[in-house]
Amino acid sequence: MKPSIRSQAIAPAIAMVLVVSGCGTTVDQGKRGLRWNPLSGGLMKESLKEGFYFRAPWNDVFEYDVRYQSFTEKVDALTADDLSVTLHAAITMRPMADEIYFLAQEVGHNWYGQLVRPQFLSAVRGVVAQYTMVTLPERSSEIGNKIEAVMVESLKGRHLDVYSVALSEIEFPKMVLKAIEQKQAKEQEKEQKEFELVIAQRNAEIARIQAKGEGDALQIRAEGESESVRIRAKGQSQAQEIITKTLTPDYLKFKLYENPNTKTIIVPEKSNVPIIVNPGADHSR
Repeated sequence: MKPSIRSQAIAPAIAMVLVVSGCGTTVDQGKRGLRWNPLSGGLMKESLKEGFYFRAPWNDVFEYDVRYQSFTEKVDALTADDLSVTLHAAITMRPMADEIYFLAQEVGHNWYGQLVRPQFLSAVRGVVAQYTMVTLPERSSEIGNKIEAVMVESLKGRHLDVYSVALSEIEFPKMVLKAIEQKQAKEQEKEQKEFELVIAQRNAEIARIQAKGEGDALQIRAEGESESVRIRAKGQSQAQEIITKTLTPDYLKFKLYENPNTKTIIVPEKSNVPIIVNPGADHSR
């Protein structure tokens, strides 16, 4: 039986799809590709951006991710005071898109494991050795910047772009943690005592000001009362002086004569003071 016209048309189409699917490569977003032609020159220098590319079945396209990637390492290091500490350090970096060919020629796909990781571990240990253990947490940002500077310098010309380095975690030995906790407890106790001292000094100052105010008020009242007494005494003295000047012998005689109860006045010859005799009601009849 002869094959039908329809089956004769389908067979070439299927073969064509198989050929096309096996003779093309898609470079994904965020990646760059390099053609590999083993029969005609090897690795091609021009990089391929994202998209679909035809190729012969015996050729290939190698892809490199050129997006920023983070790599975290757990590093055991010694501090400046010879204490062991474990740090979690992260480096964020990427291959330079326009230099993929040279990166592939010199290192290959495993550029982090072969080239970056050994230098990264060394840089972390070298920088941490410049700091004492107790200063690591508070100066972690500074340490990260120093490690980054070391990595940028060591990878210069290696077709890699370092974005940042950061310390994500610091692990201390148990004995060190206990010592740190004790130190923090003592510092908190010291701060509490200093705070209480400040409050006590402030309360003492307030009490002193209040006492001074009360003393000033008492002094003002005492001065006022003293001034009042002085004024009254001065007035009484002036009044007494006026009375003394007014009470003359003639005035006293006059006041005696003026008394309505006086009935008989006897004036001795050698006395200036009269003797007044009041005979009473019975003698007046």
